[in-house]
Amino acid sequence: MNLLESTRIAMRGLAANKLRAVLTMLGIIIGVGAVITLLSVGQGVEKLITEQLQGAGTNLLFAIPININDSSNAGPPGVAAFDPSLTEGDLVAISDPFNTPNVALTAAEVNTQAIVAQQKNSTSLQVSGVTPEYQDVRNTRAIEGSFISDQDVISRARVAVLGANITERLFEEGEYPIGRTIKINRIPFQVIGIMEEKGGGAFGSEDDLIYVPLTTIQERLMPDFRNSKGEPLLSTIYIQVDAEENMDAARVQIEQVLRLRHDIQFRDDDDFTVINQADLVAIFGQITGVITIFLGAIAAISLLVGGIGIMNIMLVSVTERTREIGIRKAVGARRKDILLQFLIEAMVLSLIGGIIGIALGIAGALAISNLQSDLTAVVTPQSVLLATGFSLAVGLFFGIYPATRAASLNPIDALRYE
Repeated sequence: MNLLESTRIAMRGLAANKLRAVLTMLGIIIGVGAVITLLSVGQGVEKLITEQLQGAGTNLLFAIPININDSSNAGPPGVAAFDPSLTEGDLVAISDPFNTPNVALTAAEVNTQAIVAQQKNSTSLQVSGVTPEYQDVRNTRAIEGSFISDQDVISRARVAVLGANITERLFEEGEYPIGRTIKINRIPFQVIGIMEEKGGGAFGSEDDLIYVPLTTIQERLMPDFRNSKGEPLLSTIYIQVDAEENMDAARVQIEQVLRLRHDIQFRDDDDFTVINQADLVAIFGQITGVITIFLGAIAAISLLVGGIGIMNIMLVSVTERTREIGIRKAVGARRKDILLQFLIEAMVLSLIGGIIGIALGIAGALAISNLQSDLTAVVTPQSVLLATGFSLAVGLFFGIYPATRAASLNPIDALRYE
């Protein structure tokens, strides 16, 4: 008996019990759909994080005042204690082309959480004190009004630039915020600009920040954020490198400058960390990749459940069709013909369930994308082939035992079966 004939007989057997066949396929349908949906959403999250990190600026290095690799401090196990170390003097030294010839531009930032109010509206928001170079280094712009200027920094002006989401949180619908006054920790600031929308990033959304001049936040909002020598401290120094191929060289130059300024001896650990933007992309890519695989593995469990359901139904089918098997053997059907027939039935159940599951998975991925405007689920051919191939493998694996049992029946005993 050829493959085509075996397939025709298998399809006829499944068609005789349509409802049972559909219920048997449910496990495969749900499993394939869940695998494709979760893998697609996971890859969409990975793509989103990568785009957000790359959109933060080009050829970017971050200097932060903590050694993220140091777990020997007095904090919880595996967590480095926070001992602020970066100062404005460090920023000046890093900006000096004599010290760091591969550095093109630098910008400083100081962050704090503050109560921001506008008339009756009040909320807790993150306020960032920045320098004018921030918008060039971080690749962002004010779409209305203006950004922090050099004059604002020099005069310690009480001016603020709002993130894209802040307007609707502080002002009534239809109100124009430029020129209006808001209060940050009860100190009045005049709104001079609104930033373009950037979306959620790896460390939170930039659209929920309020920007003020660096000197203003140091003097009015965080006057005690200084080291033992009285020097103002910085939360982050952003460094734009002149060319992508010079990223490693610039990183070494910055580390040497900071070690020298902080009087760190040869064998001592750094009290800072210089992070490459590409390193962040790779780290978050690995994290989201592991999470995606983990979620896919959990979803695949339902495929195994569906496979057990297929095996159960196929065993019932073998019992119900014992006389049919006996008659076929009596008229010359070979053992491999019976084996092939029941294997094809099991795999057809899996294949049809897999096809329906693919459609369900793509629909689920699109539905999740529509619920989150920043997220676009990525349905790849690899995820579809993986889910379909696994469903066929499940059908084959769980169909072997019922098929072998059918093929092993004695034709005389089968003919006597009632």
